[in-house]
Amino acid sequence: MTDIRDLVAAERTDLADLLSELTAADWDKPSLCAGWRVREVVAHITMAYRYSTPRVLMGIAKAGGRFNRFSERAARADSAALSNAELLSCLRENIHHPWKPPGGGYEGALSHDVIHGLDMTVALGIDRQVPPDRLRVVLAGLGPKHLKYFGVDLSETELRATDLDWSYGAGEVITGTAQDLLLLVSGRESSVRRGS
Repeated sequence: MTDIRDLVAAERTDLADLLSELTAADWDKPSLCAGWRVREVVAHITMAYRYSTPRVLMGIAKAGGRFNRFSERAARADSAALSNAELLSCLRENIHHPWKPPGGGYEGALSHDVIHGLDMTVALGIDRQVPPDRLRVVLAGLGPKHLKYFGVDLSETELRATDLDWSYGAGEVITGTAQDLLLLVSGRESSVRRGS
C-alpha cells in the first residue's frame, strides 16, 4: 500500500508542475474559493510552510479566535507581498513538508491540497483528473464534521460515484464523478446528477 505521505508529495508535485505552466494572467483569475484568485489559493496552500505555530496562534487571536478570518487575511497579505515565482518556489521546496492540519493527519493534508488544487484547475478550465488513489483517501475521510465545516447538508441524500466504487449516505441519489462529488461536499460548484 502506498504511504499517505507519498500521495501528499505526489499531489504537491503535480500542483507545482501545473502552476509552472500558468501565465501571469492565470494567476490573477478567480478560483472556486469565493473572493480568491489563484494566487491567494497558492498563498493559502503554502502558508503552513511559512508560518510558525506561534505566528498562526497570534494571527488567530488577532482575528478574534476565528481561523477562517485569519486565513483570509494571511492569504491576501501574502499574495500581495510574494511574487508568483516565490509562491511557486515555496510549494516546490516543501513537497515533502510534514505539515498536517490539527486533528486531520496526513489524510487531512492530502484533502487540503486536492480540494484547493481543484479550486484552481476547475476554475481555470484545466481538465486535470486527480488520480483515483488520492480521491479514495480523501473521500474515505468524509464525515459529518467535514460537511458541517463546509456548510453542506446531505441529509436524506446518497452520493454515488460513477468512476469509483464509493458512496455516502442514504436517500435521494446524486451521481457524478468522484472529483465532482468531492467538490459538492466541499461546498463548491459541481456537475452532478440527481436521481437514480
